[in-house]
Amino acid sequence: MRSIGEMARGSGLGVSALRFYDRAGVLAPAWVDPVSGYRWYEPEQLEEARVLARLRRAGMPLADIRLVLASWSGTDTDLVRKLLAAHLRRLEQGLSGARSEFSALRALLDHRENIMTSLRTAGVRLSVAASELAAALDTVRFAVSTDPELPMLGGVLFDIEGESLHVVATDRYRMAVAQAGVVGHDGSRVQVVVPAPLVDAMRALSDGGGPARFCVDGDRVTLEVGDRQAAGQCLDHDFPDYRRLLPAPGGRRALVEVAPFQKALETGPVHTGEEGGPDLSVLRVADDGTLTLCTDSDDDPNRIAVNREFLLNALTAGARDRLFLELGAPTTPIAIRRPDDEDTLSILMPVRLDD
Repeated sequence: MRSIGEMARGSGLGVSALRFYDRAGVLAPAWVDPVSGYRWYEPEQLEEARVLARLRRAGMPLADIRLVLASWSGTDTDLVRKLLAAHLRRLEQGLSGARSEFSALRALLDHRENIMTSLRTAGVRLSVAASELAAALDTVRFAVSTDPELPMLGGVLFDIEGESLHVVATDRYRMAVAQAGVVGHDGSRVQVVVPAPLVDAMRALSDGGGPARFCVDGDRVTLEVGDRQAAGQCLDHDFPDYRRLLPAPGGRRALVEVAPFQKALETGPVHTGEEGGPDLSVLRVADDGTLTLCTDSDDDPNRIAVNREFLLNALTAGARDRLFLELGAPTTPIAIRRPDDEDTLSILMPVRLDD
């Protein structure tokens, strides 16, 4: 017989998904240890689990999945074929409807005035402490997107307003925001998206410290430190309005010692999630601020799953011995804030658990 872990690895469903489908009466184990409660499966159930994984990825409703599996091993496959055909029709109708709605949305976008154009083309010259700029870029660089389908996220937003420079990066699943003080700006808001290679060149230039001169002239951006310079074209794309995405302080908050917490993440329990997907760490914060790394056997409804690598990166980028973790509902972003500067933060999107 196969253990639940072997079934998870062989099917791509994940241990928690197998438990969920057992409770739902979709795929019950062949035997459950009466003492430990551990689930065991017959070898032929692996094929059913793989079928279940495919149906789930295709978005088939649970009631239909139950009927498909109930008929899968029989000689009459007519019901299975009809259920598959019916679901495919629903998907095609849904796609047709989505295309129609997207077409209408694109028409609306074509007729909207893009206020970001003036923000992007305005010129600016200012000074910023190189050390502050370097620290800010270190805080956000990990969140820059590498998705070629979303080139507007393939850089860092420089958002200048008043005496502040905010640098922002996001790849949709995580976002990081940091700030630095500036001198010599007239106060109007200017935004440019600096491509990642140029961001890295600016970061390297800022290692020496001292004042840095930042200049935007049309689509060209320049950083000068001493007699050295990094310059190039900014990205000709609009960046999302990150201010609308920032969570207000709140939720259940835990103050963590970063080094031991990173070690606990690296060596602690991991939720395998989808086949080929990232390793997940599952967190829970009690009302008293106690943070717990959950195991797969923990069914607490307040637990929140997060990409473990993303969380480790955010902790490193936080650049503090202690950081606040703020957890809300299982579907709301996780915020990582500095105790001494709560406007500098990272947010990570949670990952849906199967159960």
